Amino acid sequence: MSDQAHHDIRLMSVSGRQPDAALQVLAPIYDGAGWNCRPTDDAFWFRYVAIGDEQMSVRRLQMHGHLRGTASTGSDVVVHWLERGRARVQTAKDVTRMQPGAPPSLLPRDGRFEFEYEDWDQRLIHLSKALLLEVAAERNVVGRTSAFDRRATPEVAARAQWQRSLALAVDAFRTHGAESTAWATARREVARALLVLHPSSGERLLDRRSAQDDRIRAALDFVLNHAHEAITVDDIADAASLSVRGIQEAFKREFQRSPMAFVRETRLDRAHAELQSVGPEPGAVAEIARRSGFSHMGRFSAAYHERFDEHPRDTLRTTAS
Repeated sequence: MSDQAHHDIRLMSVSGRQPDAALQVLAPIYDGAGWNCRPTDDAFWFRYVAIGDEQMSVRRLQMHGHLRGTASTGSDVVVHWLERGRARVQTAKDVTRMQPGAPPSLLPRDGRFEFEYEDWDQRLIHLSKALLLEVAAERNVVGRTSAFDRRATPEVAARAQWQRSLALAVDAFRTHGAESTAWATARREVARALLVLHPSSGERLLDRRSAQDDRIRAALDFVLNHAHEAITVDDIADAASLSVRGIQEAFKREFQRSPMAFVRETRLDRAHAELQSVGPEPGAVAEIARRSGFSHMGRFSAAYHERFDEHPRDTLRTTAS
């Protein structure tokens, strides 16, 4: 891998094998100061990839090496987590030590912060302040984007909704492009998911701890845990202690879709993720469809193509190539 950099409004990709190259291209992105980059062994390398626009971008930073210094996220709200390695983020108020598998957290927004990373694979989601405030207003949230509770541990259902919204956003960007309605809609879904993942400490006009919200969370938990089974809208309503009409209205309000449409999309998203992770083994598509909750291959293939603009077997071929 040679040192290289490609800059575009919709795509950024930088990579290299020299610490100096990493400093040159990465430090300006995060207003870096006092950065020190060094190898941890003889095989130093780094890679930084980003897709998106000024409203939202999905980024990945990988490095086999050690990096420390100070940085700032500017006006963006940045959600991040580790897939590999170790990291430390420190402000004047607290220290956060990151490990793979920990829930997504927020980078500090109250000025500069210190950091130290080693041999890591990090995902970062940048959302603009304007986008979050606009979506927050729609959800009757009062407060500032700086009022997010960084120390709170996200609930399991919120993490699932967050990951699901990101997967759909990446698909929308790659399939339809940055100027598409699909991408604009997907950005807003990610913003909504963040407001659930890390609620603002600002006062809400509608208290999210109300009984109605507890029932919606119960319904979401039920769907995420049982989507692969032959569940019905009555089952979801029973899990939430709501009437069928009540659960339908709740899903329409919270997720802009019916409960069964939400179940179908959850099944398809899980099948898509699993198909991306396996090779073209005999019977793989049918087995994954069955595990995801689809009993009819024809209907599964048609729904999959409608959602991802490709057939299940094409996902396997892409993965293999």
